Amino acid sequence: MSAAHLLRHSRKLRSLRNVVDCERAGLARFFSTGSCSFAVKENGVEKRIGGSTFSQCDQPGKDLQTFKVSLGGVIRSSTCRRTPSSRISSAVTGINGSLSRVQVLSSRSFSSSADLPPHQEIGMPSLSPTMTEGNIAKWVKKEGDKVSPGEVLCEVETDKATVEMECMEEGYLAKIVQGDGAKEIKVGEIICVTVEEEGDIEKFKDYKPSTSSDAPVAPAESKPKSEPAEPKVEEKEPAKAPEPKALKTAEPQRSGDRIFSSPLARKLAEDTNVPLSSVKGTGPDGRILKADIEDYLASVAKGGKSESFAASGLDYTDIPNAQIRKVTANRLLTSKQTIPHYYLTVDTCVDKLIKLRGELNPLQDASGGKKISINDLVIKAAALALRKVPQCNSSWMNDFIRQYNNVNINVAVQTEHGLFVPVIKDADKKGLGTIAEEVKQLAQRARDNSLKPADYEGGTFTVSNLGGPFGIKQFCAIINPPQSAILAIGSAEKRVIPGGADGQYEFGSFMSVTMSCDHRVIDGAIGAEFLKAFKGYVENPTTMLL
Repeated sequence: MSAAHLLRHSRKLRSLRNVVDCERAGLARFFSTGSCSFAVKENGVEKRIGGSTFSQCDQPGKDLQTFKVSLGGVIRSSTCRRTPSSRISSAVTGINGSLSRVQVLSSRSFSSSADLPPHQEIGMPSLSPTMTEGNIAKWVKKEGDKVSPGEVLCEVETDKATVEMECMEEGYLAKIVQGDGAKEIKVGEIICVTVEEEGDIEKFKDYKPSTSSDAPVAPAESKPKSEPAEPKVEEKEPAKAPEPKALKTAEPQRSGDRIFSSPLARKLAEDTNVPLSSVKGTGPDGRILKADIEDYLASVAKGGKSESFAASGLDYTDIPNAQIRKVTANRLLTSKQTIPHYYLTVDTCVDKLIKLRGELNPLQDASGGKKISINDLVIKAAALALRKVPQCNSSWMNDFIRQYNNVNINVAVQTEHGLFVPVIKDADKKGLGTIAEEVKQLAQRARDNSLKPADYEGGTFTVSNLGGPFGIKQFCAIINPPQSAILAIGSAEKRVIPGGADGQYEFGSFMSVTMSCDHRVIDGAIGAEFLKAFKGYVENPTTMLL
């Protein structure tokens, strides 16, 4: 029964129409649209209309209000938008006791269970634009530790690097849900729980976040049968996926207690036919980690090859892929499959470039600066060429081409963790000494796996040099999306060239440079114009100082 219906059919309420007319919207929030009821007094006699009673759950400063409704002894709760308290109080006063007592209940903030104190569930953060899942490298804080804003909770391995995750609020770390070495945690998935009071920590000893725990709430909040049917369907689908994996490793040990292990440990155990019951876990609460499986395999290897290896006659080692390597593989595969690559190669004489480097490095040593490498000069030349040919400093955006005003050069750095591409921002505006300093610092951070998002985001063009460090003469690199070009630098080699007079010959050092271009953005003539400008700066390096 709606509020409007009551106002039309109740003699006493109809006489108050003028009083509460402006509050009708506020009153409607107190009445459910179903067959709800409330108590009214008429001629001194209390009567109950329908079969429902209301109790308001009010939280100051909140935009949502929760009302508990009693329907024949069954408690329901529903949520609606909050009406300002002044309007609610005036509406209740205007009715002058027609409504039965409105009981104010306190709700439990951040609490997902009635028997748990207020707490905050912290999910896996998105620490880079392309991050969809991450790994827990290690926890800096332990369960029971006090945490303050700005303190590091744990180290998260993203698709780019290992990043420190900081705490945002003061409290206590009550439960670590995903321990050290946990892999492939989706963004938003709960990794830990914090509480405000130290005495509440013990109550979360057996805490286990689960989407299934939220399922019973939906049927309790809404009585229609159509709503609880939906969560049941959703629960069945994810429940089927883990069963095959669980049967492979855990089924033989069903007779004992449940064995807790990280996803990567289970996967490694499956691939190597290692029974989890034979492995001793070193993680939180005895959880088996990837390192435990590796230690077990190492101990088996000392005593002899495992049966599976001996049966196949192969001796090999499975190396798990780091998150950065997985992401790099996916991005490069997408690049090669979706970007129409074409390649332009030019040979540049680097005699003057080498001479200039020899003149600048003594000055750098005298001033305490870093030595300038050929790669630093190449980065500067590429940046200036992009400023001269801005069409190559662009990205394909499907409906349009985005041309960047900043010239930010990514530099490919190979490490034992994978391939990193830290960025030198505004390279066209920086001096050679500054570029040399930044390149060496970023390369060291990449090797230490300590790059931050600001160190590798925002690049517009990439330079990859396999010539100087490895002596590769010439190669074709894969474009780093969403960029439209990458410059592959080969090694410098001595060549015989014609001399000034007939029959005379001279020697010169030449470096092969290959540019991979996205044909959707860079036409062949534009790519050739860029390489012409680049070659001009390399063969006449003093022009870079102008």
